[in-house]
This record gives sequence, C-alpha cells and structure tokens, in this order.
Amino acid sequence: MNPVTEAELQAWVDGRLAQERRADIDRYLEHHPQEAARLRAYRQQNVALRSLYSPVLDEAIPRGMLRPRGWQRYGWPLRRYAASVALMLSSAALGWVAHGSFGGQPGTADSDLARAAAADPRGAAGGGLATEARGSAALAHRAALAHRVYAPEVRHPVEVGADQQEHLVAWLSKRLGTPLHPPRLAPLGYELVGGRLLPGDNGPVAQFMYTDASGQRLTLYVSSGQAGSRDTGFRYARDGALSVFYWIDGSYGYALSGALGKAELSQIANAVYEQLQP
Repeated sequence: MNPVTEAELQAWVDGRLAQERRADIDRYLEHHPQEAARLRAYRQQNVALRSLYSPVLDEAIPRGMLRPRGWQRYGWPLRRYAASVALMLSSAALGWVAHGSFGGQPGTADSDLARAAAADPRGAAGGGLATEARGSAALAHRAALAHRVYAPEVRHPVEVGADQQEHLVAWLSKRLGTPLHPPRLAPLGYELVGGRLLPGDNGPVAQFMYTDASGQRLTLYVSSGQAGSRDTGFRYARDGALSVFYWIDGSYGYALSGALGKAELSQIANAVYEQLQP
C-alpha cells in the first residue's frame, strides 16, 4: 500500500477521497485508532461549523455587492465575495482543527444537544430538550456550537479584546440594538477575555468570553429577536462535558456555556442573570 498522506486523510474527512484509495485509508484507520478518532472529531467540527454559519450562507447577497454596470473595471466580482465567505469558514475550521475540540465528545448519542440538533437542524426540540420551546432549544444548541468553535482558540478567541472593553460594548450594543454590559465575574475567578459578533437565526448575536487562572473558558451568548417572553426561568442542557444554562427574557436570549459541572455553572449563571437585570 502506498504511504497515506495528510491530504488524503483530509479528503476522507471531507468525503472527497478518490474511490480507489478508500479501502486503503479505511484499513489504515482500523490500525491507527488515534488517527481515526482525530478524523472523526474533524467531521464533527465540520458539521458544527456548517450549522453555526448556515444562516450566513443562505442570506441574500447585499445589493451593494451585486454586479454593477461597469463591474469589470471597478466592481468586485461575485466570485470574490463567495471566496471571502469560503475563506472565513475555512479559517474558522482550520483554527478549530488546529487546537482540537473543547471538552467531552460532541455529537454522541447520549448528548441532549446533539439529539436536539438531529431532530431539527434549525434547533427544534428533541432528546433531553423535547419539552422545551423550539426557540430556547435552538438558543442552547447554537450557543454550544459557538462555544466549541471559539473556546479552544489560542491566538484569536475574540474579535475585540477586554483591553478595548469600551469599544467592544459600544460596538455590540449598536449591532444588537440594546445596551450590553458584560457581567463582572472576577469574584468567581473569571476575567473577561473579550467578545465577538456572530450571525444568528433572527439577527446578530454577541458572544462574550471569560477565562480563569487555569485557562478554563466560559462563553456568554446573547441573541436578539427571540419571541417575546417574561419566562426568565433557567433551563439546563449538556453536550458531553459541555454544560449550558440558558433563558429567554423578553426579546433576548442568553446562554452560558462551559465545561463545568452543573452546580458550578449554575452559580455563575445566577451571577450573570443578576447583573443583567435593570
């Protein structure tokens, strides 16, 4: 058998491996369980990224980027717009793949959030979330995906760091259309790393990231466009080692994610909730 290359392994992950090499690669993975586990994790990451960013790919191209008259000379061809989106997704995937998945075994059969996603990729309730509202189940699922994508990042975990907190708060508040203030979690051992803007089903989403002295990271996911509700009761879900406490308050949804036990994350979620109240 010819030596197996990394390019062939990545082609296997993407489902693009040449037919004549499939048997060889399958045999190789049978004898290299660590490599097989690595590639399975990559496939899970691809699924998570696709779910997280699918709303962006489905959006109509902004009119300002459509081909104008005289575009050959002055415009930006649509293929470059498509390439920029592809590059964004590829960069996110590579960043995630380079540092591995965060905690637990995402997507396994015993995962509440995985069952919810399997029942409805847009977040319909399922599995452990079967009795919850569709919107809140989607909120928890997407928050978990966003956490798994960005929490492992070393060089670029956030778009704007905590050293520019004033700018971060002003920017995210403007995009979500409401004053945002990242909760202060230092008394619980967590410092703000920064935040970023993400796409959501119903509009922009803010993600704030925190870390403790050991490098353990938490993310607070704030989503706009939720169905109006005053039900502020906490709900809990898990995905492998990842726990999520989430709630909807008015037209905004909140989800706190971290690879912590339920009791510890509940204490932090209560601190977050108290600071978010007017």
